[in-house]
Amino acid sequence: MLKKISIRKIGLTTAALFALTLIYLLPNNKQKLDVNSELEYVDSSVITSPIFLTDKNSYVALTEVAVSANAPLDKARELLNILTIGGTDSKIPSGFNAVIPPDTTINSINLDEGILKIDFSEDLLDVDKEYEEKLIETIVYTLTSIDGISKVIIYVDGDILTKLPKSNIYLPSTLDRSFGINKQYEFTSTDNINDVTVYYINEINDKYYYVPVTKYLNDSRDKITIIIDELTTNFNHNSKLMSFMNEEAKLVSSNIENRKISLDFNSYIFDDATTKDVLEEVIYTICLSAKDNYDIDEVVLTSDNKEFYKTS
Repeated sequence: MLKKISIRKIGLTTAALFALTLIYLLPNNKQKLDVNSELEYVDSSVITSPIFLTDKNSYVALTEVAVSANAPLDKARELLNILTIGGTDSKIPSGFNAVIPPDTTINSINLDEGILKIDFSEDLLDVDKEYEEKLIETIVYTLTSIDGISKVIIYVDGDILTKLPKSNIYLPSTLDRSFGINKQYEFTSTDNINDVTVYYINEINDKYYYVPVTKYLNDSRDKITIIIDELTTNFNHNSKLMSFMNEEAKLVSSNIENRKISLDFNSYIFDDATTKDVLEEVIYTICLSAKDNYDIDEVVLTSDNKEFYKTS
């Protein structure tokens, strides 16, 4: 028995060393690979899913958690459990918090043609006034991150929730991402108000994550133009949010066709013009922002009409 175990260990070690040798020897002109000195066994059955939780600054922020469900309805149930205080707390990343009150239960839940209907117990509304709207944002944005779910209808003990009782905020009966998130009102007139959601960067425990902010502006330009202008400003009115895009980066042209948006930039989009490298954080802030503002499936990024990134 010991002999068999020893032989197996030698075989695994040899295979691992062989794999590392291939990584070092195979050429890669597009990017550098950082190879850990420690080998880890990864469970390929683990699935991760986007989830929106509050951070230390009370922003509703995008992060991800491990889930076991694949089907949209099952995944919705699992994510709602994680979103509930005292639910599956162990899955929540350090530095983030759930918002749904701890005694909240789901009376019923069903999915029909992309619309998820959830009937919660009245405990859902047992939340502080300042978190009422954030509660709705976490639910709507998390559930509409699931493939197959585009809209959400929230019930409380059988009645559609159309008004938050403490803040007196009215809600549309059917909710989607047009509801907005981490709202900032920057308009001076009630005429020609444009709402644009921009993803910024924040940091916790030496790791970056993304914070969407819906801005309400007196700006009639295309939303993608506003997005790039916001990201190249390199600061937000609240200094806790960041953008890593070079202030000299310019959007040369944009085109939307067949549920695909193509964005062409000048050379300042690159972090290194020689290697044509672009910071991952820059790519994500552009792509996440574009997808939240347009009904698209794909984002293609180019410079001088040469593609350097395309979402999968």
